[in-house]
Amino acid sequence: MDISIKHGTPGKQKTACFIVAVYSGKHLGEVAGALDKTSRQALSRLVKRGDVTGKLEETLFVPNATGLTAERVMLVGAGKRAGISAAEYIKLVTKVASAVIEAGLKSALSALTEITVDGRDEAWKIRQQITAFEGAAYRFDEYKTLPKRKPARFARLGLYFDAADPVAEAEARIGDSLVKGLQLTKDLANTPANFCTPQHLAEHARELGRQFKSITVDVQNEAAMEKLGMGSLLSVSRGSEQPAKLITMKYDGGKAGDKPVVLVGKGVTFDSGGISLKPGPQMDEMKYDMCGAATVFGVMKALAESALPINVVGVVPATENLPDGKATKPGDIVTSMSGQTIEILNTDAEGRLILCDALTYSARYEPDVVIDIATLTGACIIALGHLTTALMGNDDELAEDLLNAGQETGDRAWRLPLWDEYQQQIDSPFADIANVGGRPAGSITAACFLARFTQDYRWAHLDIAGTAWVSGAKKGATGRPVNLLFQYLRDRVARRDG
Repeated sequence: MDISIKHGTPGKQKTACFIVAVYSGKHLGEVAGALDKTSRQALSRLVKRGDVTGKLEETLFVPNATGLTAERVMLVGAGKRAGISAAEYIKLVTKVASAVIEAGLKSALSALTEITVDGRDEAWKIRQQITAFEGAAYRFDEYKTLPKRKPARFARLGLYFDAADPVAEAEARIGDSLVKGLQLTKDLANTPANFCTPQHLAEHARELGRQFKSITVDVQNEAAMEKLGMGSLLSVSRGSEQPAKLITMKYDGGKAGDKPVVLVGKGVTFDSGGISLKPGPQMDEMKYDMCGAATVFGVMKALAESALPINVVGVVPATENLPDGKATKPGDIVTSMSGQTIEILNTDAEGRLILCDALTYSARYEPDVVIDIATLTGACIIALGHLTTALMGNDDELAEDLLNAGQETGDRAWRLPLWDEYQQQIDSPFADIANVGGRPAGSITAACFLARFTQDYRWAHLDIAGTAWVSGAKKGATGRPVNLLFQYLRDRVARRDG
């Protein structure tokens, strides 16, 4: 999707659809009013007779209006002229984007930045429109063969301003970078597990390294991981014929001496549960157990595309979790890279087993902060549903920054406690730690497990089990929390440079 800023005479704008606002009380917005004059009141006549009233989220397509270069105008109910809430604006632009895409249009020009949103600036409104159209336009049909002629995709989003606007131009470029990151995350996550293997992820990392000089890639094989002492990670891969990979992508956008942010993404490319086999229904969705890894890939691409001046390291432990004669058994004890021993009570709690070694490995980069992203627990869905990502960690400032980034983008998170009292649930009589702590507070005790490997740095954990994908007829990856993390990194740069 190409993103651009347009300005000049409204009536002369070439587009498949010019999107303009109508406010409550049947009042045309500024750009709609200009189009109305050029079209000899074609728009105001429709408004006066009540075809659209300005009620929030109303939409009306007006084709071939007299005197306009645009093929059609979309009148959008924008509510009160004095302003609407951020949530209302997000809902509005999401509905508008869906309507444009469903109409089969290839391009659109939006003037909805003119709408006043309480407490939000121009840049925010630009970002929301871009992400709304990206979400509506995204398709994953690589493996479809019928029909032979695939429908044309939405290709161009323009954002209209009266005159040249450097802020808008800069935000559009950032938005374009974010869109490319989101699309990579979704593509990787939606790819079936017979194609998206640990090797597939490694190849994608190398491709990013070839594409961007700012990204350096390193891929460790199982022999190298054995030398590093990653007994916990390797215990998961034993049941698979696909060798595990430890993938590192190093983005050098900042100064040489700046400590990096390390992002660690769970990369279980298919999770059967191992010997603790999952139920059959919806097991196909376990290809999404690498959405944490896909998120890291997407963020790294967005960083490189935008040339954001910051240092970031992406670490992806990648493996399958399958039952086999060599597979790890419940009751087995393994030794992690940290030296801590782990009693594996449930092989379906494998994400924390690969993450703990990756988190220990991350310390070598002397990070300022470490953030892991993982589809870690079903308990997270029970606690928070599918609306928000669960956040836990050992640093209040880091947690607050992530929460604020989520609020800014609409890709929200909610913090759960990580009190020391929960730690006793994962004590083991035979090893230093057990990999599960029972049903109560399952998301919290999973984070407690990770916390035992993150005591040397500031750390946050994002459990995205409820937000990384949707089920049902419209099954597919959401791209979350790429937007949240990219905004967090932008905010770090802004605070540093501000």
